[in-house]
Amino acid sequence: MATYDWLFNVLGLRKWCDAGASDGPMSMAQLLAKTGNAAPQSGVNFAFPSLDELNKACGQISQTRDVVKGLENGFLAIRPALRTVLDPITQPLSWMLDGTLYLFMTAPWFLIMALILVAVWFSTRSLSVLLFNAFCLSFFAFVDHFEPAMQTFAVILVCTIISALFGIPIGIAMSKYNRLQKAIIPVLDLLQTLPTFVYLIPLIFLFPIGESRLYGIAIILYAIVPVIRLTDLGVRLVDRDVVEAGNAFGMSPGQKLTKVELPLALPNIMAGLNQTIMMSLAMVVIASMVTAPGLGVLVLRGIRNLELGVGLMAGVCIVLLAVMLDRTSKAALSRIDRTKNEM
Repeated sequence: MATYDWLFNVLGLRKWCDAGASDGPMSMAQLLAKTGNAAPQSGVNFAFPSLDELNKACGQISQTRDVVKGLENGFLAIRPALRTVLDPITQPLSWMLDGTLYLFMTAPWFLIMALILVAVWFSTRSLSVLLFNAFCLSFFAFVDHFEPAMQTFAVILVCTIISALFGIPIGIAMSKYNRLQKAIIPVLDLLQTLPTFVYLIPLIFLFPIGESRLYGIAIILYAIVPVIRLTDLGVRLVDRDVVEAGNAFGMSPGQKLTKVELPLALPNIMAGLNQTIMMSLAMVVIASMVTAPGLGVLVLRGIRNLELGVGLMAGVCIVLLAVMLDRTSKAALSRIDRTKNEM
């Protein structure tokens, strides 16, 4: 006798339940019970009314596997329509990733190093950060990991730029419209709490394995949240008296935004970009499972083939790349703060 037979008897639904008795395959628990290998149960056992438990008492109730199968069939049913919409929208992302990777892989190593160090110097004006970046780049080359490190860097660069291009305007709009903020916050919470592997599951069914936009979209969705949140926060934290002063001078909303609010919110925006860079790096390693190039491929190789040295060396290079990007972005933020204080 099923645990919840009494419930459907009391409700007068026994005839309806028996009419829907299922002849489908047994669950694993039922199979174990039938073979006598079920786990021993305590003397007091009252199962939670899950779908599987209710199905035992009433065949009209779907089992959990039916719900899971329905979810899968629903996604597969809308996949053609999703691909029709997403293919033209996301194709430029593939071109950007492929083009940047080609540029980093074909340009001479000394030119890439020089360009990176020049960019670091102009963004930070810090000799210590410049020397640290030079050390990291030289280390990558010394241990023959320069190419995968630059592949990882190229992917992070593209995904961070796209995250900023979309995230900053969204954050600004959220700071201006409270209803929009209330609507977007749950989406950001969802993106921030989803496990990293879950991002890859629907994308694998939407795009062919090997297309760069497959991992590019996953990285952007995972990494865009901080820059949106901190842009919204930064603009909202701007002193209202300063904004009122702009109104007194007859500034238009656009002028107030570009000349007052954004400059004052820039430290928060830069902090959001720093977090976006770090999250992009974390996701690009996971995305190596779906052909994302770079150091993550070597980590995956070390795990699959039990090559301890390969995995550890790739891990050391990932740590150095993370510290390099973190120190550079924080030094750039400090320079912005110093410049603002001197004005």
